[in-house]
Amino acid sequence: MNRADLTIGVQRGTDEVTLVLAGEIDMLTAARLSSVVNEVLSDAPSRIVLDLADVTFCDSQGLGTLVVLSRKASHAQSLLVLTNVGEFLLRVLDITGLRSALMIRNEQATG
Repeated sequence: MNRADLTIGVQRGTDEVTLVLAGEIDMLTAARLSSVVNEVLSDAPSRIVLDLADVTFCDSQGLGTLVVLSRKASHAQSLLVLTNVGEFLLRVLDITGLRSALMIRNEQATG
């Protein structure tokens, strides 16, 4: 069985670090996402943006990891922002009641 992996691209700005995620956030990849975010937090950027445009799946472990990382960022005086969140993930966040626990900034597509 071919398992989708999670790739994490890091783009560092002046006061913001963007992590471009592609693949699946699940029990097999959540720990790696945590370690990358923890590493970024050590530099204390004012904002960490998780670009989820290419995330194809997120299980309960992935959701929990996003909430924990948001709290960790907050404790580090940083802000964790999710962007380009897909419809499937927005629905899951609504159903689980976690949408209010996360900051989501989806840019509106201009036609």
